[in-house]
Amino acid sequence: MATADHSTVVAVAAEAREFAGLLRHASAVSTLDWPLAYSRRALIGGAEWLLTANGPGPKLAGEAAQVAIQESRPRAVVSTGFCGALDPQLAIGSVFVATEVHSPESRRNYAAHQPEGGTPHLTGVIVSQDRVASTQAEKSALRAQGARAVEMEAAAVAQAAERSETDFYCVRVVSDGAVDELPLDFNLYRGPDGRFSRGRIAAAALARPWIIPGLLRFEAGCRRAATILGDFLANCRFQAE
Repeated sequence: MATADHSTVVAVAAEAREFAGLLRHASAVSTLDWPLAYSRRALIGGAEWLLTANGPGPKLAGEAAQVAIQESRPRAVVSTGFCGALDPQLAIGSVFVATEVHSPESRRNYAAHQPEGGTPHLTGVIVSQDRVASTQAEKSALRAQGARAVEMEAAAVAQAAERSETDFYCVRVVSDGAVDELPLDFNLYRGPDGRFSRGRIAAAALARPWIIPGLLRFEAGCRRAATILGDFLANCRFQAE
């Protein structure tokens, strides 16, 4: 196992595009030879960041976090990327810093540290489940349990951080609002490994062309959200405790 490096921050997302905004702040980027879908070393604001993305859901995120921690023994592990709003106060592009991550599957709650710095943001409990919350009805049901946002990877990342006694953070950006219905039920297009099939999603859109404008709006909102998230993360400090 690698020696602990208290200048290194590991960030785990589902998709590489969730790092697009953060990489705008990097002065150097190199590829890591790790058995993950995406892994990069980046120098940002004088600190070393290790960026990993291995696909959606707890299994793939857990694998990414475990590899990154074993290889680097970092100062902090950050679960990051997009999230869906459950609370109407969270608009698309709002930065959300979780104080606690709730896993319905394991029925566990994981406390999350709060970063220093950054721009104004909202905080609270986030639900981490192994499915996309696609409908207003599902979001409303999760909101009734006390959470303000929902995503798919944070609980697995928190568990990996807990096992290694590494500080855990969860910093997300809202990609869809509490009353927004996603243009597709993306759960239908996950493969046996849990990853989304872009080919099947494209075929579904072509079969129902009336949903294409909604997909394009959603994609544009994700790009803007990634930029906002990157600006926030680049100005944060993740202090070892």
